[in-house]
Amino acid sequence: MDHGSTVQGAPATSLATLEERARARPEAFGRTSLIVCESLVRIYQSEGIEVQALQGLDLLVDEGELVAVVGASGSGKSTLLSVLSGLDVPTAGHVRVAEWDLMTMTARERVEYRRSTVGFVWQQTARNLVPYLTAAENVALPMALAGRPRRQRRTEAAALLDVLGVAYCADRRPSQMSGGEQQRVAIAVGLANSPRVLFADEPTGELDTATSNDVLEAMRAVNRDLGTTVVVVTHDPSVSDHVQRTVEIRDGRTSSEVLRRTATRDDGTEHEVAEEFAVLDRAGRVQLPQDYRETLDLVGRVRLTLEQSHIAVRPGDRGAPGGEHAGRTGRDDQPGHGRRAR
Repeated sequence: MDHGSTVQGAPATSLATLEERARARPEAFGRTSLIVCESLVRIYQSEGIEVQALQGLDLLVDEGELVAVVGASGSGKSTLLSVLSGLDVPTAGHVRVAEWDLMTMTARERVEYRRSTVGFVWQQTARNLVPYLTAAENVALPMALAGRPRRQRRTEAAALLDVLGVAYCADRRPSQMSGGEQQRVAIAVGLANSPRVLFADEPTGELDTATSNDVLEAMRAVNRDLGTTVVVVTHDPSVSDHVQRTVEIRDGRTSSEVLRRTATRDDGTEHEVAEEFAVLDRAGRVQLPQDYRETLDLVGRVRLTLEQSHIAVRPGDRGAPGGEHAGRTGRDDQPGHGRRAR
């Protein structure tokens, strides 16, 4: 049971229903966004057990954004990255990156998508760089696979290494570079074919704090100077300080977002403002923060009251049949229209 999200009496939502709902209006939701995930579901088998990694996830990312997707281990963030990178196919829902429908791509189209539209930076440097090639050769390799001329490859590889602040590593192999240098070269490799999106999976997971900050600032520079959309997937909450928008995933769904902006004080000085929002998904579900639920002892059935400008959520009637999972039927005796949710 998904406490606090499904109105009592509502029919269960099947995978077929989620997929039909998403495909019925693909242009209505996220029409102008670069990345669109709607009612995204991914179910797989692990040692004979069915695991629901994504449970109707909704997400929009606009072109030019710098976004961090955070969540605890098992929240579904890595599965989401696998889907968006074209390495995995969702069970149901709708997912689009640029003009590519990731639900219907052929194997050939998937290769072209990964070669031209998206770039990747993985946590393990061994997945990012070929150990016997220099930094410049590593950056030029994707360009060679795309059929670009040798002179162009040499020039553009040097330019990317310069943008990332590691031009001095051009003739070094990975074993001759520090972890931070390797990751910045890896970013250059991910940008080699001018992708519209750069995905980074735990890019600072094996780095110390100071080096992590250098790598994250390099990604900010890529986003700011090159206009590349950057999506960083991580369990490290400190990454949020380096991005404009942080999306938290919990139990396979987007649960909250933090938006950062620069504001001006009365004395003319600027400061950063961070605002946290809960996410109301396309099915009308919202995940209440754990500390809110614990403070008000919200568990099982709760009461929803529609007020003039907001919806109130209050504990249900524990004395009714069914104990803590029961509540009164009919209208609430408070102002507004009452409903029970469970």
